[in-house]
Amino acid sequence: MYAAILGYGTIGSGVAAVLEENAAIIAAKAGMPVEAKYVLDIREFPGDPVEKKLVRDIRVILEDPEIEVVVETMGGLEPAHTFVKSALEAGKSVVTSNKELVAKYGAQLIALAAEKNINFFFEASVGGGIPVIRPMIQCLTADDILEIEGILNGTTNYMLTRMKKEGIPYDEVLKDAQEKGYAERNPAADVEGFDACRKIAILTSLACGRQVDFEDISTTGITGITSEDVAYAAAMQRDIKLIASSKKTEKGLFAKVSPVMIPADHPLYMVSDVFNAVKVTGNMLGDVMFYGKGAGKYPTASAVVSDVIEAVKNKGRNIRIAWNPDKLQLADPAEFESRFFLRVKGTKDDFGKVQELFADAQLVSDQIAEGEIGCLVGPVSYGEFTGKTQKLPGFLSCMFVKD
Repeated sequence: MYAAILGYGTIGSGVAAVLEENAAIIAAKAGMPVEAKYVLDIREFPGDPVEKKLVRDIRVILEDPEIEVVVETMGGLEPAHTFVKSALEAGKSVVTSNKELVAKYGAQLIALAAEKNINFFFEASVGGGIPVIRPMIQCLTADDILEIEGILNGTTNYMLTRMKKEGIPYDEVLKDAQEKGYAERNPAADVEGFDACRKIAILTSLACGRQVDFEDISTTGITGITSEDVAYAAAMQRDIKLIASSKKTEKGLFAKVSPVMIPADHPLYMVSDVFNAVKVTGNMLGDVMFYGKGAGKYPTASAVVSDVIEAVKNKGRNIRIAWNPDKLQLADPAEFESRFFLRVKGTKDDFGKVQELFADAQLVSDQIAEGEIGCLVGPVSYGEFTGKTQKLPGFLSCMFVKD
């Protein structure tokens, strides 16, 4: 079976390499050889074997009846969306690693693939090489998914790990992450939480079977995290992680991305450096954990090629994915209940001001940062918490706390 790769960047070149180097293994598992016939890219790659396969016009791929699987690794929404939609309309199954595309148009593209009796697969769009999408689609279908919690961005997890272990301030650790290639020159997608937000939107849409718009998810990144925050967390035997989560409650489905102080017995506590992990809680299964490298050329390419094999094995048969385009309305973030950590200007003598607003307040420390105290309050709704902190003299910052 012949495939075409759209984009010859980090992931696209990785896919080509996996198809070439593991050809015998792939043929055995797919039931036939799988070869990349074309690679679409506007750039030149002198000396690279891909030169013989390069095309610059998508119509070459769309009009070739030998191409049965199209692999999209371009990233971004356009022209990726137009190309993927055109490939599906032409009767070709599509595999993608593009989280932006899947989060925005996943439900529509799944419906189009079903109409054409082909497949749209996107395992690598969440967690890189970690197999989490297919288990959600095929293995956890008997359960009502009650909660999803994940460390879904390796860049921020690497940064927070170094801040904890080595005491490096945010600005320095960001520069280090950029020098190592973990963070882009413009790191906003990672450090502001947008990358993790799109990923939890995809997982939540699959868990609920309806469209969850990433724009509706409350999102806070790690740009405000300081060395003092890390020290306060350590004083409470906790660690700070950027957690993407969704949870069913009596008030509705809450979804958010934010830094959270988690305890040492939490399953995500030990996930460090560039590793990712996803914890899924079902009403019958209980907790199940997926862990591994959430990014990188070959881990992500491996997940993409696994989808290619799945598409080959299911030629002429659509694998149903329950993701309805109807939008799911999320619960009001103000009603989400949690414990909170807050930093306040003052001394130990000023703790009474916190207690006046929060009867259950606990003093964490008055020694970590000069001229301030750290306190633990709650559980309380986020709306009530923010309303009270507006009345608190010297309020500096706050963070969610998980027990």
